[in-house]
Amino acid sequence: MNEHHFQLEDYLKRLRLPAIRAQLDVYLREANEQQMTYESFLYHLLQLEVAEREIKRKELARKQARFPVEKTLADFYFERAPHVPKRKVLEIAEGNYIYDKRNVLMIGNSGTGKTHIMIGLAQIAIEKGYKVRYYTAAGLANEIMEAQDEKKLLQLEKKWLAADLVLVDELGYIPYHKRAAELMFQFFSSRYEKGSMIITSNREFNKWNEVFHDDQMTAALLDRLTHKAHILDMNGESYRLRETLESRSI
Repeated sequence: MNEHHFQLEDYLKRLRLPAIRAQLDVYLREANEQQMTYESFLYHLLQLEVAEREIKRKELARKQARFPVEKTLADFYFERAPHVPKRKVLEIAEGNYIYDKRNVLMIGNSGTGKTHIMIGLAQIAIEKGYKVRYYTAAGLANEIMEAQDEKKLLQLEKKWLAADLVLVDELGYIPYHKRAAELMFQFFSSRYEKGSMIITSNREFNKWNEVFHDDQMTAALLDRLTHKAHILDMNGESYRLRETLESRSI
């Protein structure tokens, strides 16, 4: 190796181009063997670096999203869940709702595939370069109250607004006491027309006042959340139960 090669390695390290640095010798050999043009050689090196960075970006984005499980739309069996509007889900998956800052609300009884589809849509959003964050509704309520107690509410709200897509799972499974309900209302309202949310709930809209305990606040919240939103009625036979029974029969 000549002096320039060692200097090149140092430059690649300082410029933080690890993929090129790791494969440089291989590509130099191939370039000589195939008599590549300078332009073609540079193109292949940069393509390698960009591809490696994209892989790492997606890995980091999934880690930061904090999904409870890894799910994709590809492994959701729509034929086993006729209650799920497949065409509508695939239309939403194209991602225009995030660009338009619209919400997706999935309402249905337990086990009908709401969380699976939510995470599947979020995985596609990550592939498209969006920042995603997952919360359970109960976990979010606790996190907001803790932040308020520690005087870090503004800091949490900045993170909440920084994500392109926020997932709130299982809204309505448990009622909130007054302070939690008011803080949840504040956080949901802060994203109105500023960022998208996907929300799942086992309660019909006319029963949300049982969760928030205030008819006026509930009406105002629903007005914001459902404005231009995609609303999916997911009531039907339990998709999760059917999967379990079929696996046992197999």
